[in-house]
Amino acid sequence: MAKSLSLPVSATKTANAAQSSTAKVDSLQWRAYFEMTKPKVVALMLLTVLVGMCLALPGAVPLQPLVFGMVGIGMMAGSAAAYNHLIDRRIDGLMARTYNRPLPKGKLSAVKAVTFATTLGLAGFVILYALVNPLTAWLTFASLIGYAVVYTAYLKRATPQNIVIGGLAGAMPPLLGWTAVTNEFHGNALLLVIIIFAWTPPHFWALAIHRKKEYAKVDIPMLPVTHGVEFTKTCILLYTFLLAVACILPVLVGMCGPVYLVGSTMLSCGFIYKAWQLKFHDKPGLAMDVFKFSIYHLMILFLVLLVDHYLWVN
Repeated sequence: MAKSLSLPVSATKTANAAQSSTAKVDSLQWRAYFEMTKPKVVALMLLTVLVGMCLALPGAVPLQPLVFGMVGIGMMAGSAAAYNHLIDRRIDGLMARTYNRPLPKGKLSAVKAVTFATTLGLAGFVILYALVNPLTAWLTFASLIGYAVVYTAYLKRATPQNIVIGGLAGAMPPLLGWTAVTNEFHGNALLLVIIIFAWTPPHFWALAIHRKKEYAKVDIPMLPVTHGVEFTKTCILLYTFLLAVACILPVLVGMCGPVYLVGSTMLSCGFIYKAWQLKFHDKPGLAMDVFKFSIYHLMILFLVLLVDHYLWVN
């Protein structure tokens, strides 16, 4: 009798274990899909989209293009990031910075990854085309192709100027935000694009210095690998001066006021100082510090743009 009663208990334990295992796998897959979208990168990008939207209009941003523009652009940016994971899965598995990504670790198959990336991108495109405007949809699609195909699949492996040329795709978000609420190009939006375009090389080259051995190991011709660390440090310093000039342009055309002028000047001086340290007083870990500083630089710069717009221009 005792033996017969133990059978249901054992079966129940087995069923519970199976359910727990299935739930754990589902949770891991959900996290893997989310990780493929590079949420931190997309979040910073969406901040620049939001600022582009706000600067395009003197008053409040209409709710529909605000919500669906952010959602659609975010989905297509996540799709581009997922394609980046897919295309780079071999070299990601060989680099310490990326070997834990979902595809090298086998958390997702390549088929699942391409299905997810394609579905996410198509859904984002439909949202933008139907609920925002076709111009924004096509521009965002062009940015996706520029990042996922032109940069990741070709330029990254073809030239040490990969990040300079390919950086244009990553610089587009403020323009996308602008067109989402106005349905037209405007020169002021292009000034925001120029800022991010000038910011991208010193931002990424600092990381490339820190990860030089890894890029050399996988035959990716990043500037520190092909031209040396000292040359790259010089380029970073020169680009921070170029970025400082680009940051002044919105003031010169009357797009921004004194709040932005002061804030951007302080940020530019900080970036130039960090780049100067890297060039002439380098120490272990400083390149990574410059990389991290550059992220805060861009985030705070666009927040200052937003504050200035509502405190001064309006």
